[in-house]
Amino acid sequence: MKIHSVNPYTEEVLEEYTLLTPEELQSAVEDARRTLDVWRQRPVEERARYVRELAAVLRREQKAYAAKITAEMGKAIRESRAEVEKCAWLCDYYAESAERFLQPEPIATENLRSYVVFEPLGVVLAIMPWNFPFWQAFRFAVPAICAGNVVLLKHASNVPSTALAIEDAFRRAGFPEKVLSTLLIDAASAAGLVDRDQVDAVSLTGSNPAGEQVGSLAGRRIKKLVLELGGSDPLLVLEDADVEKAARMAARARMINAGQSCIAAKRFLVHERIAEPFLHYFMDQLRQLKIGDPMEETTDVGPLARRDLREELEAQLADAREKGARIVQLPGSFPKGFFFAPCVVDRLRDDMRLLTEEVFGPIAPIRWIRDEEEAVREANRTIYGLGASLWSRNLKRAERLARRIETGFVAINDMVKSDPRLPFGGVKKSGLGRELSHYGLKEFVNVKTVVVKE
Repeated sequence: MKIHSVNPYTEEVLEEYTLLTPEELQSAVEDARRTLDVWRQRPVEERARYVRELAAVLRREQKAYAAKITAEMGKAIRESRAEVEKCAWLCDYYAESAERFLQPEPIATENLRSYVVFEPLGVVLAIMPWNFPFWQAFRFAVPAICAGNVVLLKHASNVPSTALAIEDAFRRAGFPEKVLSTLLIDAASAAGLVDRDQVDAVSLTGSNPAGEQVGSLAGRRIKKLVLELGGSDPLLVLEDADVEKAARMAARARMINAGQSCIAAKRFLVHERIAEPFLHYFMDQLRQLKIGDPMEETTDVGPLARRDLREELEAQLADAREKGARIVQLPGSFPKGFFFAPCVVDRLRDDMRLLTEEVFGPIAPIRWIRDEEEAVREANRTIYGLGASLWSRNLKRAERLARRIETGFVAINDMVKSDPRLPFGGVKKSGLGRELSHYGLKEFVNVKTVVVKE
């Protein structure tokens, strides 16, 4: 069986890849287990030295890796370069912090000594998405590897070149062979890996159906699991907010990566007293966006990653139109590429797909609210709970309301964005567990208690 790397701007096939046979896959898993026996014995400071060199590789090869990302999934080239640099920052952070995070923790008891140590779980399967193809993989793999684990990477089928580039970066950094291995396999083969005892844990970033399937398999095997799934992040703008700044950031939060982000602002809840100026500033920001060839330095928004993603957005927008929504869409004619013109939608009904489903593209549903109680109620009226953004000049009020919003992350007077220093993850249908910071590193360790008596 073969998969294809397709340029979403030109719609041309860039490369064709043959998937691993069952025998090749079994050999890759066995190689990973043999590597684990050696890698887990390396001191943490030695693992950190490899990670520090990995940061250097990413910076040296930034342009090449960024061009590969953009060619394969359509992200604006400036955003692709920023993504690679963010991965380098992540490596810097864990190279500096991993040894401290993994230090044994003494606990005072009546025993001579009592302490906790953090040991690797083993071979971890990473099932990763295409929308931030370097960042999503690195933010899982680097802390897991620092902890002494070995990683099998099953990346999205539309970014195989990028997946192999990630493996290339680890090789260039001098890591022992098979500390990270890219597996070109299909979803069924990945599910089969979850069901094997040779794989000790799983991390998945992706859709809710994928999370449900993998979670079911991992649960049956009593296997450690981290899930980062969908989101329908609210952006709340209260009547005392800096309206122009909020609207400017809201447009960026919706349109980054052509709106293809789990933590993009996806529902805009704006106080009715400032609704008109907010909409004016928001639309002004959208009109300034340059949509086009993602390889051009001046492009802000490139195409969507795949044709079917555009078709899904068109169906969600058609549903809103049929149910009476008002739609203001930027003009645009694109003779080629999987483009979708950004738009704003208001006069919303609760049963519209734009509100009941995740919207993975540049559509901005806006709803007017009367007060903070309605804002919190509407923010929480979703099956998802990944992130939220809240805008108010009264910081005490904003922090009080932030505690009432049912998400894993709340940004006050800013957009939601992941940071290696801060834990990241969701609640409700947005997932299980955390990535990043010391919390993410410790997701894939055995937290072992040791008690010593005389």
